[in-house]
Amino acid sequence: MNRVLLAVTCVLALAGQIAFAQQPQSGEALEKRVMDLSSELRCLVCQNQTLADSNAPLAVDLRNTVREQLAKGASEREVIDFMTARYGDFVLYRPPFKGTTLLLWLGPFLLLAFGAFLFFRRVRGRQAPQAPLSDEERARAARLLEQADP
Repeated sequence: MNRVLLAVTCVLALAGQIAFAQQPQSGEALEKRVMDLSSELRCLVCQNQTLADSNAPLAVDLRNTVREQLAKGASEREVIDFMTARYGDFVLYRPPFKGTTLLLWLGPFLLLAFGAFLFFRRVRGRQAPQAPLSDEERARAARLLEQADP
């Protein structure tokens, strides 16, 4: 009888801990987690805003997906893994530095370098030295200056 009672007590204690660990979150704590995690994810419509900042319909749907998963007990890492599996690394506001995201990380610097190259090439082209005036041109300029003096 004691063994049965001990076994039942252990099962109930473990079941209580499992139920407590998987207890759905709600309220302010859940909303804070949703907004914190949404600030790490990019809006796929706006592309320059986080999910937390965007009011696009897709952003609202994705925030609701994040909320549902967190309410079911998923961790932040699991939600991020789900989003990247579905939408790729582009959904991350700070994507990891790897081969597939190389253009995301280096693209702005490459565009800046290309713009600087074009700017300096154009400026250098404008400052081409002019050939000195010929004797005939100097004489003509002198005559024009003499005529202009009253």
